[in-house]
Amino acid sequence: MSNDVEGTMVQRDKGDEETKMESGWIIKKSLPHSITIQHPKSLALVLFANHFQKYYPPDFPRKVFAEIIATYLLVFVTCGSAAISSIDENKISRLGASIAGGLIVTVMIYAVGHVSGAHMNPAVTVAFASVRHFPWKQVPFYAAAQLIGAISASFTLRVLLHPIKHVGTTSPSGSNFQALIMEIVVTFSMMFIASAVTIDTKAVGELAGIAVGSAVCITSILAGPISGGSMNPARTIGQALACVQYKGIWVYVVGPVIGTLTGAWSYNLIRMTDKRVHAISPLSFSFKLRRM
Repeated sequence: MSNDVEGTMVQRDKGDEETKMESGWIIKKSLPHSITIQHPKSLALVLFANHFQKYYPPDFPRKVFAEIIATYLLVFVTCGSAAISSIDENKISRLGASIAGGLIVTVMIYAVGHVSGAHMNPAVTVAFASVRHFPWKQVPFYAAAQLIGAISASFTLRVLLHPIKHVGTTSPSGSNFQALIMEIVVTFSMMFIASAVTIDTKAVGELAGIAVGSAVCITSILAGPISGGSMNPARTIGQALACVQYKGIWVYVVGPVIGTLTGAWSYNLIRMTDKRVHAISPLSFSFKLRRM
């Protein structure tokens, strides 16, 4: 690695020709290697590249791809089981659909939590960012990945479960106000629990997947008859686009965002320590396998 001072003009040998020298800008990066820029005009471009790599590390595309896969499977299982249950409860009961939703959340947290955090929900990503446990600059990419996963799963279900028209769509059973309050309460509960077991170092991180999955299962059982228990804007938007069903869609965008924000803030308020936790994802633990 070069020890040149940032922004300093230096002379460097070019090949084996001792008489030929060239000037260049040496940009000392925060990353492992320094680079030489032939023209000072390229300085701005390099500084931008350094800034980009600071907030978007080389493994960032893998995180985004993991969110696409996790959200795809989440929507595929939750909406697929809900659609089958709505047609024939002898195949999948409403309780079974709620349990399936909780289980897929648990499974995906353990599967990709160490890669991307397994947010699978734009409202969750925004909530973590609001309490400084996730970079704001990465929020748009995560939200886009979650929408791509949800929309892809929704259209897949539309094809596989044809002729079912409304494949796991969520719409208010009563008034929009009732559904809105229900979505706020259940997402508040989910996010409060998620914050407790994932971003607090005093909590038991190994149980994050089970705790969050159980919270999703319990709250969806309660919310199902009133709002459909979406708790996820990506899920609702994906199904709305696939089934062309937009009734009360704003409820499932506004409600979960308010619920997750207040849930994260509330737990952040009552935490036992003021020390900032460095975890930026809802899963920051490692498994310890021991031979019996």
